[in-house]
Amino acid sequence: MSKKDLLASLSVDRSGLTDKVVRKRSEKYGPNRITTGETDTVFHRLAEALFDPFNLILLVIAVITYFTDVVVSAKADYLTVIIILVLAFLSSSISFVQQQKSSKAIETLAKEISNQADVIRNGKVVSISTEKIVPGDIVQLAAGDMIPADIRFLKTQDTFVMQSALTGESDPVEKLSDIPNNKDGVLTDLTDIGFMGSNMVSGSATAVVLSTGDKTYFGSMAESLSGDRAKTSFERGVDSVSHLLIRMMLLMLPIVFVINGLTKGDWGNSLLFAISVAVGLTPEMLPVIMTSTLAKGAVSMSKHQTIVKTLDVIQTFGEMDVLCTDKTGTLTEDTVSLEKYMDLFGNEDPHVLKYAYLNSSFQTGLKNLIDLAIIEHATEVNSHEISKAYQCVDEIPFDFSRRRMSVVLEDRKGQRQLVTKGAVEEMLAISSYVEIDGKVQPFNAELRKLALNTYENFNSQGLRILGVARKKGVPDNDTFSEADEKDVVLLGFVGFLDPPKKSASSAIEALDKHGVRTVVLTGDSEGVAANVCGKVGVNNTQLLTGQDVGKMNESRLAQAVEKCDVFAKLEPEQKVRVVTKLQELGHTTGYLGDGINDAPALKQADVGISVDSAVDIAKETADIVLLKKDLLVLEKGVVEGRQIFGNIIKYIKMATSGNFGNVISVIFASIFIPFLPMLPVQILTQNLLCDFAQMGIPFDNVDDEYIQKPQKWDTGSIEKFMWYLGPLGSIFDVICFAVMWWIVGANTTNLAPIFQCGWFVFGTVSQILIIYMIRTAKIPFVHSNPAKPLLFSSLSIIFVALVVGFSDLAIGLDMQALPFSFLPWLLLMLLGYCLAVQAIKKVYISRYQEWL
Repeated sequence: MSKKDLLASLSVDRSGLTDKVVRKRSEKYGPNRITTGETDTVFHRLAEALFDPFNLILLVIAVITYFTDVVVSAKADYLTVIIILVLAFLSSSISFVQQQKSSKAIETLAKEISNQADVIRNGKVVSISTEKIVPGDIVQLAAGDMIPADIRFLKTQDTFVMQSALTGESDPVEKLSDIPNNKDGVLTDLTDIGFMGSNMVSGSATAVVLSTGDKTYFGSMAESLSGDRAKTSFERGVDSVSHLLIRMMLLMLPIVFVINGLTKGDWGNSLLFAISVAVGLTPEMLPVIMTSTLAKGAVSMSKHQTIVKTLDVIQTFGEMDVLCTDKTGTLTEDTVSLEKYMDLFGNEDPHVLKYAYLNSSFQTGLKNLIDLAIIEHATEVNSHEISKAYQCVDEIPFDFSRRRMSVVLEDRKGQRQLVTKGAVEEMLAISSYVEIDGKVQPFNAELRKLALNTYENFNSQGLRILGVARKKGVPDNDTFSEADEKDVVLLGFVGFLDPPKKSASSAIEALDKHGVRTVVLTGDSEGVAANVCGKVGVNNTQLLTGQDVGKMNESRLAQAVEKCDVFAKLEPEQKVRVVTKLQELGHTTGYLGDGINDAPALKQADVGISVDSAVDIAKETADIVLLKKDLLVLEKGVVEGRQIFGNIIKYIKMATSGNFGNVISVIFASIFIPFLPMLPVQILTQNLLCDFAQMGIPFDNVDDEYIQKPQKWDTGSIEKFMWYLGPLGSIFDVICFAVMWWIVGANTTNLAPIFQCGWFVFGTVSQILIIYMIRTAKIPFVHSNPAKPLLFSSLSIIFVALVVGFSDLAIGLDMQALPFSFLPWLLLMLLGYCLAVQAIKKVYISRYQEWL
């Protein structure tokens, strides 16, 4: 369709949609977001909570119990069935509520950051959330913008778009407003169409929105594009422990079933007991503990102006031991000011400012801080009026290999000239002439040496220097390319100051104390990078440039990245190469950046970190978005990540060691005790009570010593812990059996309910008390205190267990109330258990130099 017919079909003109039309279309088309394949819904979370393996086993046992206690029993007894169903309901409720809270937290945080788009509405350009875009909207795009919907280009200016997310092509493709001759019929090859999910690499464009949300090309294939990403080391570790416990459960089930069936002769009850023990060994609370811990961490980090886009990246954040960061805005104030405009000799020259202003004001791509600083200063000294004498014919956009950009201008007489601004070395390379005192002369070796000396002098003082050049006699072409950037006349230099940030030095020191090394990867020059890094405390004794990196083979680069903390004049792919090499050397690497050139490195890093003021593609690629561009904010996030990891590890080490000890205890009891040591309903109740007690773990305190260094997942450490603590728990279970058998006298089948009640109370209380012993490498309550939520959740369950065990409430669980004479023995066993764990802790720490 022609542009005129296209706009008519969408009932819009170049002045954009009116508010009334927008409201109607918003109601018709809904928000501009992808919902295809969405599984994180309330219904989905409810189904997951109701039909998890733990609940299914409970329901199976409830059905069997209903049959034995009600259907075939002489006297119907509904109590046990009711208790089992209540347990299932409580378990589902906890899981559902925690998932709801986590989902709400992430949803709320996601609203803190949103991609914006410039649209024309009611004849004015306004910035709106991309979700509010509707078909027919006229959008204006610049370099760094995400294309917010499927669009048809109405006007393009050197528009290059990256479509790799849709097509897999690594190179950007040029987009034109002309209707293409698309013989192959491949949709993504259409040069006048832009697709949601792609991003502007350079140039500018005006376009009209054709379709939004699920109706876009990206929406139609979102399910196939969203494939599972690679798991982090933490996720792989959790999987390995879960599989270990599940294998233990599957091995236990037939062993316990056969032993109890042979020794007790009651195969039905033996099967129920074996299934219940197996359920007790499953880490069913692991997902809940993990999710609630991570959600609590995400909310806490948001209070420090750190927004997490996906929960599971929080732990990786705490694991980070190398932070790669750009210089501008993180180490510096991000308030660039124009300090110098000078000729080759370093003298002030308004002529240089004039041409720098023409270049910056007429370029249509992304105006960075340098362009804005030039425009602002030129306006202050009334040099901006010069732009009225020219019009822009074309431009050659900036890219990170040329490191310069040009505009082709035409004056009122129809004469054209090329005005170029860029990095000094690249400008010197294309300059054949130089202008001194208004006269153009050949750029000989002596003048080149003078120009370099002037550049290096001001660069070493911390000024970022750019070269400015022009070229007259430009041909009357419609389009221009980098081939036209040659034989230019160098006019002089412009120098900018972006002072070091006051907080940068203390932030880098704080990161270093927490075991995080700061490595600066910048596209800026060596002089500026070295100057700024020296002032903020980054080691600049060794500095490498992109040219140095380009010459290195893999082994030399591996040595370099371990020693060098400052890399200057890097191209985007070189940043990726440095990050990749650090990862290959075993470092968990974060990358902080906000520009188009940072997107590849953000994607490669273990943790991609951007800021809310970043270009769209950087924010979209990042895992974490900072609302404030400050390394101090980052340091608080690192600490939070380590606290979260510590609390998750507490639960995992308790689960593995406790379950391993239970395996030994149950096998011992099955062989030597003539009745079941606990009934299925008692095991399931104990399991649920212990899970309730652990609900406070996500809110627990973590020792300061633990967060001083990066914490990485170590399955070997968890297995060692299990072998030390598991058998110790079994020893005290056997002591409990002995007390119940010989001291309490519960040594016959008729007195089995008392025996079962004794082990139920001891097992529940001991598993809860062990939380305090495991949660710290120090002496609990003396050198390290738990958080109040953990105290409340654990002590309240200990109270419940004691009340049930020493009252007639025990009858509800087919047990018999314990005599109060058992209480001193119970306290003695619990005290002995805690002292034994503390002794083992000392041995373990002495041998392995770790605890959690």
